[in-house]
Amino acid sequence: MTRTPGDILDCIGHTTLLPLRRVVPANGARILLKLESENPTGSMKDRMALAMIEAAEADGRLARGGFVVEYTGGSTGVSLALVCVVKGYPLRIVTSDAFAAEKLEHMRRLGAELTLVPSEGGGMTAELTRSMVEAARVIAESPGSFWTDQLKNTDQLAAYHALAEEIWIQSSGRVDAFVQSVGTAASVRGTAEGLRRHDPRVRIVAVEPAESAVLSGGPSGAHRIDGVGAGFVVPLWHAGVADEIERVSTDEATAMTHRLAREEGLLAGTSTGCNVIAALRVAHRLGPDATIVSVMCDTGMKYLSRH
Repeated sequence: MTRTPGDILDCIGHTTLLPLRRVVPANGARILLKLESENPTGSMKDRMALAMIEAAEADGRLARGGFVVEYTGGSTGVSLALVCVVKGYPLRIVTSDAFAAEKLEHMRRLGAELTLVPSEGGGMTAELTRSMVEAARVIAESPGSFWTDQLKNTDQLAAYHALAEEIWIQSSGRVDAFVQSVGTAASVRGTAEGLRRHDPRVRIVAVEPAESAVLSGGPSGAHRIDGVGAGFVVPLWHAGVADEIERVSTDEATAMTHRLAREEGLLAGTSTGCNVIAALRVAHRLGPDATIVSVMCDTGMKYLSRH
């Protein structure tokens, strides 16, 4: 049945689950990629932005006449900008020159007011994340503000429970492993919870930058993979989220984005490159009968000036 949307927010979700054809392993395992680039801003973050705002409207944390505050590497900010402009809330974003210029301009075009925190050499670090959080906290002290506070906000988990339901239906209930890179940890945690409700045997694989592999016990460091790898163990993460953690370097992720474009026709960002590198490793381990599901987190149109 064709959906008739009332506004652009009704176009969020229900994205395609696509089998990869050319970068797949020689052993025949299936890798299915959820094309979150089909969401209105080209990112899976549309789901969580809508969930956070609607939950705050429902319980009165965000009132008519108020404004929204967030710190973000870009995709969450763009998604919040979309939701806020449609719903009529001013948005104040704290971000940095460490992130793709396309995403910053997208936020501005949708009406967000940006505060830029300078990075050190364009790299993502724990210090930068903490500086952005502190700047957002100061802005959020103003009357009428609602701070979505994505690193701690559990309202977004419902959005990823819905994502899991879509994956389960589209895969006909055949998911051996789910692979997802970790930013706030909400997407991997929420999707894992949703899939495990159907089958607790689904293997959950988290992915983080090799240069800053803090979840797997490594030291914090700088990397250039937008949207993931905060540089410290984020509040929404806990040890039971994933069965294993894969480390993928910026160079590996970037090389895979080039392969995806040239071999699959998929223009993706580096977080997607991370996911596919890790999914290939899992496919080799699980063998030819396995089905591995991962996520195309957003469109590579957001990163044309970076990679």
